[in-house]
Amino acid sequence: MSLFGNVSAINSSGKCIVMNLSSTQITSRDCFKITSGQKDVLSFGCCDAMGNRLQFPSARSFTPRSKKNVSPLKVVCVDYPRPDLDNTSNFLEAAYLSSTFRTSPRPSKPLKIVIAGAGLAGLSTAKYLADAGHKPILLEARDVLGGKVAAWKDDDGDWYETGLHIFFGAYPNVQNLFGELGINDRLQWKEHSMIFAMPNKPGEFSRFDFPDVLPAPLNGIFAILRNNEMLTWPEKVKFAIGLLPAMLGGQAYVEAQDGLSVQDWMRKQGIPDRVTTEVFIAMSKALNFINPDELSMQCILIALNRFLQEKHGSKMAFLDGSPPERLCKPIVDHIESLGGQVRVNSRIQKIELNKDGTVRNFLLSDGNVLEADAYVFATPVDILKLLLPEEWKPIPYFKKLEKLVGVPVINVHIWFDRKLKNTYDHLLFSRSPLLSVYADMSVTCKEYYDPNKSMLELVFAPAEEWISRSDTDIIDATMSELSRLFPDEIAADQSKAKILKYKVVKTPRSVYKTVPDCEPCRPLQRSPIQGFYLSGDYTKQKYLASMEGAVLSGKFCAQAILQDYEMLATRGEVVAEASLV
Repeated sequence: MSLFGNVSAINSSGKCIVMNLSSTQITSRDCFKITSGQKDVLSFGCCDAMGNRLQFPSARSFTPRSKKNVSPLKVVCVDYPRPDLDNTSNFLEAAYLSSTFRTSPRPSKPLKIVIAGAGLAGLSTAKYLADAGHKPILLEARDVLGGKVAAWKDDDGDWYETGLHIFFGAYPNVQNLFGELGINDRLQWKEHSMIFAMPNKPGEFSRFDFPDVLPAPLNGIFAILRNNEMLTWPEKVKFAIGLLPAMLGGQAYVEAQDGLSVQDWMRKQGIPDRVTTEVFIAMSKALNFINPDELSMQCILIALNRFLQEKHGSKMAFLDGSPPERLCKPIVDHIESLGGQVRVNSRIQKIELNKDGTVRNFLLSDGNVLEADAYVFATPVDILKLLLPEEWKPIPYFKKLEKLVGVPVINVHIWFDRKLKNTYDHLLFSRSPLLSVYADMSVTCKEYYDPNKSMLELVFAPAEEWISRSDTDIIDATMSELSRLFPDEIAADQSKAKILKYKVVKTPRSVYKTVPDCEPCRPLQRSPIQGFYLSGDYTKQKYLASMEGAVLSGKFCAQAILQDYEMLATRGEVVAEASLV
């Protein structure tokens, strides 16, 4: 694997040159349809991977000097190769689970399974059931696939999304899914860094760079110790000592911290409040869109455990286009190629029951009725609770769901009239009171690429107090925050960079709010109602409420249905006979 990645650049001919920095071999390829003569195509901040003392060459170190009648090369993007994930224990465990569906005995009578919700959880459930030889029917209430990764195209052909969707190296089931679909090349891997804005130093960033030459967790420890801009050495030492119980106690310790908020846990461990302010406010909002005084510490510890125990765990990738087209559609194509069905504009109005309390059918809003051998709800937990039959609500399995409530999220897109210079080809942590993370999608995403204008996509969080406010209010607040982060380029009154257009996407109930004592309320995928199952990132699985959690929950749901095959097949025959009487 190349240590430094591939740097793309353009020359005066308008061709894109790819320089493999590990071998200096240069080849030509088309890239983003860039025309000749374009100046200052993109500007990057410092790309040094390791800081001042221990340095790897940065991208601009390889830029040739300008010669007479030849335009200097301009760095356009850094295409890092896919990290070596395939040999990690978590990846192999996920790969084995995937293989069990493909290699399971072919059913003599394929089950008909109706699945409500075509987000990643529902898509994953349907995909693996189809792999096992069954016939899923996947229903989506809206006209777009993806659920919490949905996106839409405006009249100009530009995409706007429900959120910033980042794919981590520590997402083994997601990474396996990409490989199974043959679309690994659709992930654009970024340099192994975490980059934080510095509100006290407007226009500057602080980096945690993970060296490729060190194994985990040494690379993460080095990244933390090497950064002297956000934490002092005494704060780092106290933080490290505070984390020792988590490192020594393992998963059991992590789960036991569910009753404490991040802020309470930090204080209990004697970690200075400034560590929370400098680092964990940003992390809390990025993980669950809420602040450390509300977030369960278990959430942070799970993330740290996943990201620090694997060498490439915290390495990030962007999808090269919109999630519905670049990820969801290949899953749908796969499901349909195996005989399954995916139907949009199919909203469930009611779960109708038999006399014994089991599901008789799903009644759709258009009046259609769907009967099946098994039924799956892969919607967000709030939608499930709205449609839950009254007869089921007293059952402890369902009653515990009352504490799981989706958190409001706002995703903001702003198209500017110029190329912003103070951005990176990466996810950025804003460390702003109103903003969580953001990215210049005109740089980070190939389909959204624009050499002349920037499109910032920003997660506005916490959003509870803003979800009912007007789009204009939200944009004004966002611009005010951006003017403090980038005073040289952005002003709240648009006297500098001007807004060409904007889109505000509100999700009143997104992932469940991971407050303390929620973990016992997360349900297993198999419900106590025969033939009824749940799938979703809120269900029981070892990852966070995330894309990885959604995909893994779909696998667990499909696995539970396969384990219940004999009962479901027999039950279907009994129901069919009873209906004839």
